[in-house]
Amino acid sequence: MTERFDIRHIDLAIADADAGTPGGRALSVFWWKDLPLGTRASLQEELPFGISLLRQLTAEYAARQLEARAVMLGAPLRATYEGWAKPAISLASALEAENLIESLDEFATASSVAADDISVVICTRDRGPALAECLRSVVAQRGTPGEIIVVDNSRDCNARSVCTEFPDIRYVHEPRAGLSRARNAGIRASRLNIISFTDDDVEVHPGWTAEIARAFAGRDVEAMTGLVLPARLDTGAQCYFEFAMGGFGTSFIPRTFGRQFFEETRPHGAHVWKIGAGANMAFRRSVFERLGLFDERLGAGAAGCSEDSELWYRLLATGGECLYEPRAVVFHHHRSDWPGLKRQMKAYMKGHVAALIVQYDNFGDRGNIVRVWTQLPIHFARTFLKTLIKGSPGRLGILAAEIKGWLAGLQFFLRFGWRKQQVPMRAATAIAKETAR
Repeated sequence: MTERFDIRHIDLAIADADAGTPGGRALSVFWWKDLPLGTRASLQEELPFGISLLRQLTAEYAARQLEARAVMLGAPLRATYEGWAKPAISLASALEAENLIESLDEFATASSVAADDISVVICTRDRGPALAECLRSVVAQRGTPGEIIVVDNSRDCNARSVCTEFPDIRYVHEPRAGLSRARNAGIRASRLNIISFTDDDVEVHPGWTAEIARAFAGRDVEAMTGLVLPARLDTGAQCYFEFAMGGFGTSFIPRTFGRQFFEETRPHGAHVWKIGAGANMAFRRSVFERLGLFDERLGAGAAGCSEDSELWYRLLATGGECLYEPRAVVFHHHRSDWPGLKRQMKAYMKGHVAALIVQYDNFGDRGNIVRVWTQLPIHFARTFLKTLIKGSPGRLGILAAEIKGWLAGLQFFLRFGWRKQQVPMRAATAIAKETAR
């Protein structure tokens, strides 16, 4: 997959016809006002969309939002084994519902909840221009956050000059390398009750903080994640990550990850990576007070990644829940070149294995070990066979990077000093045992 995709944003609330005429392939992102509805990848000959197709898509998207968001139908839905939620009614029944568009208008009403109790933490390392774009999107929020904290994880304080261009930005320097250390520095520096995180390779939607505020105000939410859309698909590597690798698991349906999801997936390593992405997540301060901070053995600059999913694991293992709310939207800049993508996938797999080991050490759940030694090797074998059959040589390079990451992650089994349980983990384990009684 080498051809670029134009990204088109189409508001179905005002689109009587598809006026777009991209010069090639396109990924269309459909909205109803500020409510994201879905995406559709198309070849050039399939564009522009006809009015009948747009009306059909509107009806289907409206029905899916109704079955997922209507309180009378049990919203928010609860995630099950695959991470998806089972609606109370079928899509066909939802399509027959009266006032479908009126319901869509209601769901798309922009949040008016104040965001002044939100601390936005942005961790950065040697990405000055990208950080500037990220900050421009954050300071342009409709719901002004209570504080914006930039944690500079570079040795030479490279981000300081960028931060001086933006008033009211709090600058924190964390010279010890590691994303978890940077995020923990941001938590310690924050002063408000809700702490949200995004990354320096991300731009946030204008309603991002307001939607986070609404999610925490509307129900007893301890943690949440949101929708991560691609910012650009200009290169083959970006397109491959988004379409072949699944990107960041784009879903437009809200759902709650809790005890049912955790217990159903626990025998094979609880699938907490399906909860969301660290580029778009938020927590109540009480979560860190109860469970401890991000594990500094994990994350970029350390074991590789999965510091976010390991914290979600702790949360669910101790009886907590995490809401996925796609109304909180960010746009991520994927790695633009193949070497960068391969390094990323190696780091992802290395960090994933390390997190599974940490989770096993902390809670004794054997499903984590089953995934390391059984499920992942089976996944590699199946992917290899499928790649040979389909003749996709690019996938072999990515697969090789993942296997290298898996092998690199296995070293943590033997590093007993690294595996020594930390004090916050002991507290979480005690809470888990108490919850299970």
